[in-house]
Amino acid sequence: MDANLTKPAESSSADLGRRVRAARLAHDLTLETASRLCGVSRSTLSKIENGLMSPTFDVLQKIVVGLKIDLGELFGSTPKLSASGRRALTRKDAGQRHAYRGYQMELLATDLAHKAMLPFRIRISAHTLDAFDDWGRHEGEEFLYVISGSVRLYSELYAPTDLNAGDSLYFDSRTGHAAISTSDEDAEVLWMATNVEMPRPPGESKS
Repeated sequence: MDANLTKPAESSSADLGRRVRAARLAHDLTLETASRLCGVSRSTLSKIENGLMSPTFDVLQKIVVGLKIDLGELFGSTPKLSASGRRALTRKDAGQRHAYRGYQMELLATDLAHKAMLPFRIRISAHTLDAFDDWGRHEGEEFLYVISGSVRLYSELYAPTDLNAGDSLYFDSRTGHAAISTSDEDAEVLWMATNVEMPRPPGESKS
C-alpha cells in the first residue's frame, strides 16, 4: 500500500467549504437559492461551507452542476479549456485529495475542464458498511479497477461482488452502491465516473 494515500487530505473540509461559499457568492446566490439549484438541503450546504461536513462524491456532483463550476475548482485547481488535443499529466501523488468517511480520494487530471470522465485513485479504508450513511448514487456510469487488496461492491440490484487485485467492474451509477475493503490492509483502486453534463461558457460548442 502506498503510504502517500494515508497522509491527511491536502484539501481540508474547511478549504473545500470556503471554495463552495466563494462559488455561491460569485453568482450572488443565497443559501436557499443555491440549495434549490444544487438539489442539496440548505442545512447540508451550510455545514459544507462552514467546514463541518465532508461531502460525498454524489453531493459534490450536485454542487458543481448547480453552481456552474468544474469539480477541479473545488479542489483549488484552475481547469483549462482547449478545443482539441486535450491531455492531462498527473504525477504520482500530485492529484487533489478529498476524504469522506471510508474513502481517501485523489482526484486526477484536475487541470482539464469539462472532462467526460472523472478519474480517482482511492484508498478504501471502510471495512464494513457501517462506515456509510446511505448508498452512493448519481447520474452516469462508473468503472472500478482494483490495484491492490480486495474489495466487495454492494449494490441495490445485485448480490455483493468480490473483486481482487486485477479485477474490474463497470456499472450504472444510478444504482445505489458502496464499496468496502475485505483484505486486512486497505484496498487501493482506480475509480472512474462519467461526468454529468457540465455548463459551458457562451460560444463554446460541443464537440
